[in-house]
Amino acid sequence: MSGHSKWATTKHRKAAVDKTRGKLFAKLIRQVEVAAREGGGDLDSNATLRTMFQKARDASVPIDTIERAIKRGTGELEGVRYEAISYEGYAPAGVAVYVEVLTDNRNRTGAEIRNIFSRSGGSPAEPGAVSWQFKRAGIVVVPGNAEEDDVMLAAADAGAEDVTREGDTWEVTCPPDTLHMVRTSLEGSGFTIERAELTMVPTTTVAITDKSDVAKIIRLIDALEDHDDVQNVFANFDAPDEILDAVMAEAG
Repeated sequence: MSGHSKWATTKHRKAAVDKTRGKLFAKLIRQVEVAAREGGGDLDSNATLRTMFQKARDASVPIDTIERAIKRGTGELEGVRYEAISYEGYAPAGVAVYVEVLTDNRNRTGAEIRNIFSRSGGSPAEPGAVSWQFKRAGIVVVPGNAEEDDVMLAAADAGAEDVTREGDTWEVTCPPDTLHMVRTSLEGSGFTIERAELTMVPTTTVAITDKSDVAKIIRLIDALEDHDDVQNVFANFDAPDEILDAVMAEAG
């Protein structure tokens, strides 16, 4: 997995206690609303909505808040109409960056995303410039105290493709359309689910061994993720754990 995977995992753990919790809730609610608008409000027939619903519940978003978002998506309640757009670019050291947003004003958001790239030492790119370096996948994270063979056995029959060690957790990778089945299979086998989400996995990575370059990349990613319309940021850099740990410690 890329270095950004380790960074993202750490940020997931921090999110439960830091000041970004309110912003995280807002982004998850927006994802639920858009999923309901695009595929309907039935969790059984709308796999994307089911995934976003569970992601919001995992983050402790209140159930009534989620239900209102679904109703806004289906038109039962009035709401803003959001458009899903992706932006591509490069971070310092030539690292590919793929950004997913939900916005009600594509012109404003596009200008702001390009500005973030430029002022953070990166550069925006044309559509298709970096997206080929990623593939859509599902990720289910379980505690690392489980045995790898047990995790793989529970997940394989449901469609999992791989199990990798990421710090003190196991990351189970699967095709996006099997995410719910893999999660259900792992839960049914008694595993605790720390996180389950749709993501973009890099198919090629850029090795970064300079601490200052890693810090610059992280600053760009953080600036993008801090934008209200940005839902996900994916990058294809791979950095040694000790450098990532040092950057994380300095970042607080």
